[in-house]
Amino acid sequence: MKAIAMMSGGLDSMLAAKIIKDMGIDVIGLYCSMPFSLRDKSASQPGGSLLQKFSAQTGIDLRVLDITDDFLIMLKHPKFGYGAHLNPCIDCKILMFKKARQLMQEWGASFLVSGEVVGQRPMSQQRRTMQQIDSQAQIAGLLLRPLSAKLLEETIAEKQGWVRRHMLYDFSGRSRKPQTDLAVMRGIIEFHQPAGGCLLTDPHFSDRLTDLMKRDKLDVNNISLLKRGRHYRVGADGRLIVGRDERDNRAIEQLAQPGDFIFCPSEEIAGPTALGRGIGSDEDIAACCGIVCRYCDLNGKPDTAIAYGPAGSECRYSRVAAPFTEEELVKIRI
Repeated sequence: MKAIAMMSGGLDSMLAAKIIKDMGIDVIGLYCSMPFSLRDKSASQPGGSLLQKFSAQTGIDLRVLDITDDFLIMLKHPKFGYGAHLNPCIDCKILMFKKARQLMQEWGASFLVSGEVVGQRPMSQQRRTMQQIDSQAQIAGLLLRPLSAKLLEETIAEKQGWVRRHMLYDFSGRSRKPQTDLAVMRGIIEFHQPAGGCLLTDPHFSDRLTDLMKRDKLDVNNISLLKRGRHYRVGADGRLIVGRDERDNRAIEQLAQPGDFIFCPSEEIAGPTALGRGIGSDEDIAACCGIVCRYCDLNGKPDTAIAYGPAGSECRYSRVAAPFTEEELVKIRI
């Protein structure tokens, strides 16, 4: 017997997979990758991310499926709308479960597993909404939610005796204590503390993304830029991304595409790297130089030379600029 367990990187999904694994069922972990998932800060540590460590500890085969293209199409017009910000939680669940259902035959799985808890999330984890999601994804009866199974209708896996219902749970609501207690009992020592797992629930990021969707192409490169630096609208269609630190500076340069401009102060002046996209006129370039100058260490000087040029080119120009005032920046800040 084999099951596909939806893995998010959070404790609930790890618990659900472990519960089914401990019943002697072969579990395949499926992580749906998209650009809005919060980065696992442990990913660069020895042993990899928490999910990779969990997979190694439990023997659960972890597989990653990139659903970015389908997610971005859905994000523009989600059937069930957005949450408090730009988060299409219900449509997101439906998309992931559809992808899992399509993999069942290929991977030889008989049912699906999810770590959802009834009443834990206001939008996507209400009992009636769960039924709606199952119907839309065409997984009614196929999806087992071990943490709340005793509060829900029996699934095919329970009716067939593949899993033992008395070994499942009846968790509900927002409290995390039942899960953390169960994690200790199940030997899951390392896990994320409770927190939002999606950038689309962040109001500041959602504002940036809304602006991007109105004016620019919604693609992975533009979304990656949204996660970096300070953002300003320049001219009619231009955008300037100013690095906050050395890590931002490196990432911004790596994300530059043909047609972009790179701005930075001279080597004698400490300051950020910035990327201009959609910059065309001389007036736009002057504005970009003034914005970059605002974040340079001028040591009391009224202005400084800002170097700029097309991304990927050795050609560089220089322009003396005075820093924008805070009042000017506020008007164009995204």
